[in-house]
Amino acid sequence: MCCWLFSRGAVAPPADCSITAEQAIRCWAQHFTLHGISEPLLSSQYIISHVLGEKTLACVQRKRLRDTLNDRERERVWELCSKRLTRMPVQYVIEEWDFRDLTLKMRPPVFIPRPETEELVSLVLEDSRLIQGDSHRTDLRCLEVGCGSGAISLSLLHSIPQLRVFALDQSQTAVCLTMENANRLGLQDRLEVHLLDVIKDADVILSKCNPVDFLISNPPYLLSQDMKTLQTEILKFEDHSALDGGLDGLSVIRPILALSSKLLTPRGRIYLEVAPCHPPIIQQLIEEMMPGLLYLETRCDLTNRPRFCILQKKGEDG
Repeated sequence: MCCWLFSRGAVAPPADCSITAEQAIRCWAQHFTLHGISEPLLSSQYIISHVLGEKTLACVQRKRLRDTLNDRERERVWELCSKRLTRMPVQYVIEEWDFRDLTLKMRPPVFIPRPETEELVSLVLEDSRLIQGDSHRTDLRCLEVGCGSGAISLSLLHSIPQLRVFALDQSQTAVCLTMENANRLGLQDRLEVHLLDVIKDADVILSKCNPVDFLISNPPYLLSQDMKTLQTEILKFEDHSALDGGLDGLSVIRPILALSSKLLTPRGRIYLEVAPCHPPIIQQLIEEMMPGLLYLETRCDLTNRPRFCILQKKGEDG
């Protein structure tokens, strides 16, 4: 069946093709494998589950998998799987992805949130001082630099009712997608999204967002020389400016740190996701050139690589 289904370079499913969801998953997984598509079976499962109205294969009823796809479903499967054949990431193909307990719309070339960034959000949520706030305060203020799809900001807003977030991105597409996701989730009233570049627009950021209780960012941190090692899916479809951190991977991180010393309230915190090589470099940078900040600790990700830096602005008493 699979050979016949994909014969002669067809650009649409044969009109007389009868195939069940289960068979379609196997056929497309084989076809993806032949074309060198990464995670061929998972790709096929996600796409066909999406067409059937579910997020994962585990959510699809067993009987439904054995039912023959109708014409609309078959055409939709063909359309989406054909996109995957171009190396388009599954998240862009199905136009949504889960981040923690939220489902977010995805759109190229906006950066796709990774599992490590869920851990970054968890670091903030574990900080009871930030979640509870001072006894006399009913609000908290946060700045996110590089909001992308809004994953970080919206997860924090969803979990901390008294939080207000200012989110920045230098991409108009990212700004629009963050607002779209905020509106879909009903979180737009506590969110401001600005089209600003942390490198070029520091004064504007200070005027719009000052002060904040904490800053969080998953900035571009890859060394430029490492960009060529990325998967084709990433290089072809995702925004390189959300990935490339310059020669040393710190071209955006340095301006973030400089801005933080002016923007944070006393003892306000900074949470950064970085490359494994960066924590000791950032610690040295703080100690030598930014006396208003303290380097508190480095945290590892689930693969035990140093991935997160936690810093703090010194209090008024030092």
